[in-house]
Amino acid sequence: MSWFKNKFKRSPEWITEEERLKVIEQSSKQVSRGVFFATIIIITSFLPVFMLTGQEGKLFHPLAFTKTFIMIVDALLVITLAPVLISFFMKGKFRSDHDNPVNRILERIYEPIINTVLKWRKTTIAINVIALVITIPLLKSLGSEFMPPLDEQSILFMPVTLPDISNAEAKRILQVQDRIIKSVPEVDKVLGKAGRASTATDNSPISMIETIIMLKPKSQWRTGKTKKDIINELDAKLQIPGVVNGWTQPIINRINMLATGIRTDVGVKIYGQQLDTIAVVSERVKKALEGTPGIMDLYVEPVTGGKYLSIDVRRADLARYGLSVDDVNQTVETALGGAPVGNTIEGRQRFSISVRLAQDYRNSVERIKRIPMMSATMGEVPLSSVADVQFTDGPPMISSENAMLRGAVLFNVRGRDLGSTVKDAIHKMSEAKGILPAGYYLEWSGQYENLIRGQQTLMWIAPIVLLIIFFSLYFAFRSVREAFLSLITVPFALIGGAYMIYFWGVNLSVAVAVGFIALFGIAVETGIVMVIYLNDAMQQLIKEKGNSSETITKEDLRQHVIYGAAKRLRPKLMTVCVSLFGLVPVLWATGVGTDVMKPIVLPMIGGVLTSSTHILLVTPLIFLMTKEYELRKYGKLEIHEVHH
Repeated sequence: MSWFKNKFKRSPEWITEEERLKVIEQSSKQVSRGVFFATIIIITSFLPVFMLTGQEGKLFHPLAFTKTFIMIVDALLVITLAPVLISFFMKGKFRSDHDNPVNRILERIYEPIINTVLKWRKTTIAINVIALVITIPLLKSLGSEFMPPLDEQSILFMPVTLPDISNAEAKRILQVQDRIIKSVPEVDKVLGKAGRASTATDNSPISMIETIIMLKPKSQWRTGKTKKDIINELDAKLQIPGVVNGWTQPIINRINMLATGIRTDVGVKIYGQQLDTIAVVSERVKKALEGTPGIMDLYVEPVTGGKYLSIDVRRADLARYGLSVDDVNQTVETALGGAPVGNTIEGRQRFSISVRLAQDYRNSVERIKRIPMMSATMGEVPLSSVADVQFTDGPPMISSENAMLRGAVLFNVRGRDLGSTVKDAIHKMSEAKGILPAGYYLEWSGQYENLIRGQQTLMWIAPIVLLIIFFSLYFAFRSVREAFLSLITVPFALIGGAYMIYFWGVNLSVAVAVGFIALFGIAVETGIVMVIYLNDAMQQLIKEKGNSSETITKEDLRQHVIYGAAKRLRPKLMTVCVSLFGLVPVLWATGVGTDVMKPIVLPMIGGVLTSSTHILLVTPLIFLMTKEYELRKYGKLEIHEVHH
């Protein structure tokens, strides 16, 4: 018992309760001010994400709301709950940072590096500038797309055949295709339909087949097989004469059709006044686009080629038989369309009963010609005796937008990024001569339409993000110079993000842009903490030697900058490590949704690494050069604190 008392009795080196609380209060003020304003900057820098509209807005607004609310609560807890918890748990003997073995190791590694950086100033700055300049062509070489493709774990097969196909032939082709698709080992279930569903929102013609292919879990796939390989294998097996294959995914297909009216990745809409001319122009566009790398499943949406049963009444013959046009219309309507004769009730459901000729008596033009009609003078006569019955050509479906007739040339993009593919396609179209007659014009639609809208939105969102960050820093430091010193970490964060997405093979998209927006706030967070500690070191220097160029030497500035940079090195690195530990696991995540998350995370991981390196090495150098300039020009140092 005496050993226990001696072991845990209060040491004379321990401070009193009042001193302990005072130390906690001072430390909390010092740290919480930087963390609070850094958190506010992260919140405000992410606000422009709310300006996104359309599909990208619906996708990223929940992320923006979630992050904003979390960071608001975090900012409040930093200045309220955190100091209270510290007062509860931080008791006993306080030790300096140097007593921590981890901190000693970090300082032992960091101090020689920062000394070298401060010695070789021009070389350090030149290396950073060169790395930043290289980033510009690197970003320009990247492909672009609206959103990274989301793997829906399924495939939508959308072949299109001739518009005058019969129901029986469409059914036969559908069954043949389903059998071929089911023969692939990776396919679990197949469900296809031809024509439109029983809904007012589906305007699919009988010539368009939609087949949903459900795949087995990837663990049951053949070794080395990817979804792209499966699509290529299916496409090779499903080459049927008169059928143009199309491959997409169910969800994105519905989104495209509802948003743009285009059921493929990209569509070229042709507007005009005459369907025949639109058909000719569509064929010219298709011919110009053929052979463009990345364009797959290229076909023209048919505006002609439909078959219509035409029954033209001969009025002279009607008069000879004592019949009227209404008699012919009623006979045709009853024989082909059916005439209602009653209703049937089954439970709570009511069905009408119609009567018409059996299929065998109306499945050809010759049989329709023999439909009998009763005349008052000649008795029973065939329909052909009073009318001409024949098939005529016409549009299978008439599409219009903005009070103009519309045709479309549709294609998917595979094996290449969307932006470069469409850019090359536009270039080939511009080189072709005589595609558009007077009064007709083209419009690029589909995912490319969304890509252009997203790029235009981001073009003015990016400056807004930087302005928000700058003004937040200015209100924190009350100094334009200190705000720029912290803001300069943003372009250097761009370096790591650009290299990361380049070597990972990711295209630029709205998701990547959101990742960069989030990165800028994180980069400034560490930068503002560094500037605070550097200013604290300058305050300590002024207390020791006064604020005058006569008492402060360049060596004094250098030593105190090194001290301020190395001070609290462990929490600075912990901030970086926490971000990395939370982001890196996403790189190896699998499952639905990871295709969208990785492009967001990649620039953040790379940017955190380069911005942290810049903050730990270059920020102290620029800070030292700034203070030397102040001392040389004004004869004293300007010290800026973060204002509460």
